[in-house]
Amino acid sequence: MTEKNQDPQSVGDVLDRLKELGEGAGQDKAKLGDAVEAMGHRAYGPFFIIFPLIDISPVGGIPGLPTAMAVVMVLLALQLLFGRKDLWLPGFLANRGLKGEKLVKVADKMRPVAKWLDGWFHGRLPALTKGPMIKIAAIAIIALCTTVPPLELLPFASTLPMVAILSFGLALLVRDGLLMVIACILSVAAIGGGLGWFFGRGGQGGGG
Repeated sequence: MTEKNQDPQSVGDVLDRLKELGEGAGQDKAKLGDAVEAMGHRAYGPFFIIFPLIDISPVGGIPGLPTAMAVVMVLLALQLLFGRKDLWLPGFLANRGLKGEKLVKVADKMRPVAKWLDGWFHGRLPALTKGPMIKIAAIAIIALCTTVPPLELLPFASTLPMVAILSFGLALLVRDGLLMVIACILSVAAIGGGLGWFFGRGGQGGGG
């Protein structure tokens, strides 16, 4: 069993806890509230990793799921922005989730990605993962999440903002300041691309 008395230290740890949660639920639903318990009430980073990984997986193709995950991440990012120490979810969100067996499949499929991420990213420039940078990350995540609903209209279009959010989550998890800077750059690209697509589509519609 994975040790639960400390926050996850790597993406592999996050997937281990997700898999245990899924195996425990089996055919039943693995609830989001249970995931908060499994990851630790102060572990913001893992949730900005879990949701993008789900989006990138085949499960992310379920209509409406990317938007639903974006809504949850906005709620979490707001708590991060205002310095809330313990994660909180309203009951209607805490009781949402995926079937346990589906969660296990997601965790297994993401294992090679987790191994690659854990091999490349670690605690460089940790000072850039504290103080004002945390608030900058929270604001960027909120902005990225707002691009997800319109981008969901196109297959895989929400991948870029989700990758940027994943980068922030990983930076927070392993205290990697260099990755935090990369995540900021990715955010600008993702938000700019999303706005360009949105206004470009609107212009095409108006010209028709």
